[in-house]
Amino acid sequence: MKKTIILLLVLALCLGALAGCGGEQKKSGGTLNLYTWAEMFDPEVLADFEKETGITINYVNFDYDETMLAKLESTKGGDYDLVIADDYIIETVIAEGLAQKLDRSKLPNFGNINPIYQGQFYDPTDEYTVPYGAGVQTICLDPAAVTVPVNGYAELWDPSFADSIAITANYRVMIGMALKVLGYSYNTNDLNELEEAAQLLYELAPNIRLIKDDNVQDDLISGEVSAAVMYTSQVTMAMMAKPELSVVYPQEGIGFGIMGMFIPSQAPNAEAAYQFIDYILRPEVSAKCFEYLGYYCTTKAADDLIAPEFQAFLVLPEEVAARSMEMIGNISPEAAEKQAEIWTQFKTLCGQ
Repeated sequence: MKKTIILLLVLALCLGALAGCGGEQKKSGGTLNLYTWAEMFDPEVLADFEKETGITINYVNFDYDETMLAKLESTKGGDYDLVIADDYIIETVIAEGLAQKLDRSKLPNFGNINPIYQGQFYDPTDEYTVPYGAGVQTICLDPAAVTVPVNGYAELWDPSFADSIAITANYRVMIGMALKVLGYSYNTNDLNELEEAAQLLYELAPNIRLIKDDNVQDDLISGEVSAAVMYTSQVTMAMMAKPELSVVYPQEGIGFGIMGMFIPSQAPNAEAAYQFIDYILRPEVSAKCFEYLGYYCTTKAADDLIAPEFQAFLVLPEEVAARSMEMIGNISPEAAEKQAEIWTQFKTLCGQ
């Protein structure tokens, strides 16, 4: 009888332990050295992870992707356990051996990722990265202040937009806009195509009022400009503040970018990184992350959990996903030098 009771108690304890494995992680303690831009996570998400796992998050920020790469190169892939950066720089990180291949057995929630954001140029077989947010370059405009129909980038050259357009300060995006109008790739290495795009872009200068990366949405909301070429997170903020604005997905083709999580090759605490990645891939956690971040949700299983007021901005519309999309990738040194020259001249023409 005693043996039976003992066996039943052991069985109950085992079942209880198994039941706990499906949701919360076992407390492991230690420190997770997280390296990315500021304000990438809802503070509550980070606090809940620390409480659940006992792992302390050391959140370190960088300003530009290139700053991050230089740091990883100097530490030979050490110091940090998890990095979140842009797609094009991750390609270089992987090529230099600064990221380690993922052990998917430690990521039970890997299947929650939206496949549209996988298999991309920087990690074709998804061996090193997990996507964390995506964005597309779109036009956002105030219909009350615009007098011509806008279906794509080409209409921005219309004289009616004189001194009333704001654009991002990312020269690959803006020169890419001219390339797309001409039917060329964002990533062309053809110097003749780039020169053709340059001449077209210079013709846009009289319509440009502002060139900036930060808070472009504020200038559209206030009426300082009538249209803006912005990032997804900025469009989200603009539309939430002023619902009467309109979003245009350019008919010439849509450029998009993905931010990815990866574990550096010599991460001091890779196990903590795995726990954090898998935690972020939980549908309910992902939904909270992207509502805070304002970028497209890259966790397919979280799409239906995103609050209704955010759905239109954080879940990539099917009609957009089905259209021509191209990522901005690395180009030849000669093409990069040419683009830098074009951008300098363009800013001068814009008086910026």
